[in-house]
Amino acid sequence: MNADELRAKQAPLKQLYRDKPEAALIPAHAEGTLDLNDVAITVPSWHGDVIAGLHKAGGGSGELACSADMLLEAMVACAGVTLRAVATAMGVTIRKGKISADGVWDARGTLAIDRAAPVGLTEITLRFDIDSDADQAKLERMIQTTERYCVILQTLKNPPKLSVVTG
Repeated sequence: MNADELRAKQAPLKQLYRDKPEAALIPAHAEGTLDLNDVAITVPSWHGDVIAGLHKAGGGSGELACSADMLLEAMVACAGVTLRAVATAMGVTIRKGKISADGVWDARGTLAIDRAAPVGLTEITLRFDIDSDADQAKLERMIQTTERYCVILQTLKNPPKLSVVTG
């Protein structure tokens, strides 16, 4: 897809969202089914079921998906799609690219060993390795724009109102 094709696809959507801001509020949904025989959950995804379970650091076998890894995978996916859209709009040719995310979490928190230990990822590094025809200044602008418009990255930087309900 080139910049003109991308603009043509997005133009009617942008106009719709300008005219009717409520149409831009897009619902997202995920759900899973608990495994009654294991400490695991099956989460349907776009390309089949993902079975998530305990990380090895929490007593798991390491054979099931880790939810922290899944969060980082969502960040990499979002950053990659956003970067490709930004590069396309800027007319930048990417010859090769890789995006990675690394995080750290303290198992003492999630295993209730130390109440002072945090639960959850406390550090995340998102890395872009891009080979393109862009000079350094343009590449930096591309990455900054990607950071600004990546939904998952911005969600983590600016946490949403979160509710937990039963039933």
